[in-house]
Amino acid sequence: MESRRMNKSGVTASIFGIGCMRLPLLSLADGSVDHARIDETRAIEMIRAGIDAGVTYIDTAYPYHGGNSERVAGKALTGGYREKVSLATKLPVWLVNQYEDFDRYLNEQLEKLQTDHIDFYLLHSLGRNSWNKVRDLGVLHFLDEAKAAGKIRFAAFSFHDDLSVFKDIVDSYNWDMCQIQLNLLDEHYQAGVSGLEYAGERGIDVVIMEPLQGGLLAAKPPADIEALWDQADSRRSQVEWAFRWLADKPQVKVILSGINTMEQLQDNLRIFASTRPGMLTPADHQLIRQVQALYREKLKVSCTGCRYCLPCPSGVAIPDIFRTWNRYALLGDLAGCQRSYRSQMNHQNDASQCIQCGQCETLCPQGIRIISKLVEADKDLRSPA
Repeated sequence: MESRRMNKSGVTASIFGIGCMRLPLLSLADGSVDHARIDETRAIEMIRAGIDAGVTYIDTAYPYHGGNSERVAGKALTGGYREKVSLATKLPVWLVNQYEDFDRYLNEQLEKLQTDHIDFYLLHSLGRNSWNKVRDLGVLHFLDEAKAAGKIRFAAFSFHDDLSVFKDIVDSYNWDMCQIQLNLLDEHYQAGVSGLEYAGERGIDVVIMEPLQGGLLAAKPPADIEALWDQADSRRSQVEWAFRWLADKPQVKVILSGINTMEQLQDNLRIFASTRPGMLTPADHQLIRQVQALYREKLKVSCTGCRYCLPCPSGVAIPDIFRTWNRYALLGDLAGCQRSYRSQMNHQNDASQCIQCGQCETLCPQGIRIISKLVEADKDLRSPA
């Protein structure tokens, strides 16, 4: 297992970190699953098997699996396993309303995780509004206090917003680490590669989430894309290419991957046993650029997710709608994409809420005809009544 030394914390962590957001679930009587009902026996077995094989970084969060992920992770780390890993979890900033809430949630998490300290404590899913909220409530002073008390070792944040907000947050505090979404298809989405490099230039270690774009890159690729991958000198799965593209970057210290089966765990262990920064050849990079270009051709809309179009005066979740629409174009999973879109309809941020004011189109750096594209997306994704 490849390990990398973090600059700020001095921690040496395995490049593969186990993410505890997609643990195996128990089936209900009707064959369906409840995301909150973790199959604890299998989950604990897999987490421990990963640690036994060299994984030294475990990531969880307060809301994962309906609040049960931290509890199961805590059980998995008993019996001497806690001492073998760096443990990361996240403060649910959206639930905080006053300064005292910071310590209250941290204490609850320490209890659930059965530990007296958390190695990497992240402000969860920061964006412009949530950052402004917790900053004004004094979260930076809280992090200093929690460090001094020994409850956390290192202060960090995970991020979901545009690059300008990311830079503002990075420059606001002496962060030990940050966590961003990055993968082959999200090169310029949210913080993106530019954010990765920005953090790296400031000595802030970066942990990667969604390396397979929510499973999109783990699915069987379209035939023409698979044919491109087959041109490589070394035969690799798309999953392996996706992981290697990230591991090639020296700023990346940990790549989080959720595990649902023992087979997934073993495949990840195999891939990360032979990664290193700078491993990809010029020919590899050229092939990856070809694959990225072909994926972009297949996309319904050339949205990079920069989020400059937001906030929409009518609350339309423009980038999220376009991502769901593109997923349909790439995978053909109409039923799954319609379910995702139905959730947006239930929250009244679907495309039908657009009043065609045009504000978004004046802001879009890609020059997308957003209004007409929203109409098309709504037509494709709206399931019959």
